[in-house]
Amino acid sequence: MFGLVVRFSLRPGAAEGFDRLVARTLPLIVSSEPGTLLYLTHTVAGDPDARIFYEVYQDRAAFDEHEHQDHVRAFLSARAEFLSGPPRVEFVSVADGKGLPAGER
Repeated sequence: MFGLVVRFSLRPGAAEGFDRLVARTLPLIVSSEPGTLLYLTHTVAGDPDARIFYEVYQDRAAFDEHEHQDHVRAFLSARAEFLSGPPRVEFVSVADGKGLPAGER
């Protein structure tokens, strides 16, 4: 498996627009990316101008396929207007946990 955590710092007042962009993009990820196992978006308690995405892919190839999708490329292009700086991206390896499909660890 291949995973990442992304933290977005939003410009003040930009959260609603960013969330609309995510709402347009997420259904396309769900419906057209079988190698995307988890794609979770989070708000942050106490920080209304932050969002965190947790993403788990079947493998690196599935992540690369995700990055080349038209809907993802549109998201990556459009998100800049909402951000106060570059997102923080951390690539992670799943060690263990609850909720992982059998044999996916």
